[in-house]
Amino acid sequence: MNMTRPLSRQRGVAAVEFAIVASLLFTVLFGVMEMGRLLWTWNAATEATRLGARLAVVCDINRSMNAPIKSRMRDMLPALTDANITISYFNPANTVDSSCTNGTCKAARVSLSGFTHTTIIPFVPLSLTLPPFSTTLRKEFMSSTANEVCP
Repeated sequence: MNMTRPLSRQRGVAAVEFAIVASLLFTVLFGVMEMGRLLWTWNAATEATRLGARLAVVCDINRSMNAPIKSRMRDMLPALTDANITISYFNPANTVDSSCTNGTCKAARVSLSGFTHTTIIPFVPLSLTLPPFSTTLRKEFMSSTANEVCP
């Protein structure tokens, strides 16, 4: 009897099994990593709108101040652009008013919209657009000229 024949049929079976298991393992691994990145980005976007709203309500209302607020928001989430960020001030009637002053505006809203999260999965270019985020806070009338919070 020749016993080598059955063994020769089994050659490469371990490699095929490893390839199947490894492909499933790496698919799950990349999926978990991307989900973690997506949740981190989601949280950073939420915190960036909160920071922008806090800065908008404490600082003087000046349209030139929007650029430093947006810059501080980009420090939290570097992929943000100015087109993604909207800063609005509200008058006492709770409507957007472009003529608000420090004495008349009662609230500020910072919105983030159109932000796209791009995955890093190899060979699968996938982009997900996050839903719009918005934070509205009542205006605080502080002297921001002597305040180090305002940029």
